[in-house]
Amino acid sequence: MTHPAKAAKVLRKTARKTSRRQQYSQSTRKALLESAEALFSERGYSGTSLDEVVAAARVTKGALYHHYNGKLAVFEAVLERCEAIAVKKITRDVRREKDPWQKALVGVRSFLDVCQEQSYRRIVMQEGPVALGYERWREIEERSSFGLVRDIVRSVLKEANIDESILETFTRVFFGALSAAGMSVSQAEDPETASEEVQTVIALMVAGLRRLADDAQGLVDRSPEEIIGGR
Repeated sequence: MTHPAKAAKVLRKTARKTSRRQQYSQSTRKALLESAEALFSERGYSGTSLDEVVAAARVTKGALYHHYNGKLAVFEAVLERCEAIAVKKITRDVRREKDPWQKALVGVRSFLDVCQEQSYRRIVMQEGPVALGYERWREIEERSSFGLVRDIVRSVLKEANIDESILETFTRVFFGALSAAGMSVSQAEDPETASEEVQTVIALMVAGLRRLADDAQGLVDRSPEEIIGGR
């Protein structure tokens, strides 16, 4: 029978080895993603090779293939990392506001600011749909940020007493509009000016929605013609 103290010592030694392996694995993955992000951001997907990624990360190609099965997998991981950082920033900015309508405007402004950042602009908005295909890119985009948009929509429309299906439809329409706005900003020759113009348009949309929401029945009982006509 193994002595309890000796067994505990073996377990602690094994745990330390496991912990060191995990730390090394995490640091390797972090180095790969940071190096790949810098290269993809500068040269795009097709202009970046795995040899350049491992050289910049100072790891072997074997280490890369231990974590990812190829360049596309590396790119997808980088894109998801960019999305996660963006959502964290937008969420932090939104939570500073108490008024739900201000939350909506701040969320839009924060998202458009992100779309002007080099890494997000190049990797997520420009290269993502091409490298991954539109469907896969859209799936990742929705998985990362759709919930945030839904929370903002629920917040501004909570007094309107609208059906869940209408709320979901509005969320998808608003999400689509934001996505299109972000794409417009990211592809503009002057992203800053494009962002200001988009913010103005969305502010007008939000202002109109707020007037309708003040009359809760205006969102559920009127036809589109009546809403537009102000009847």
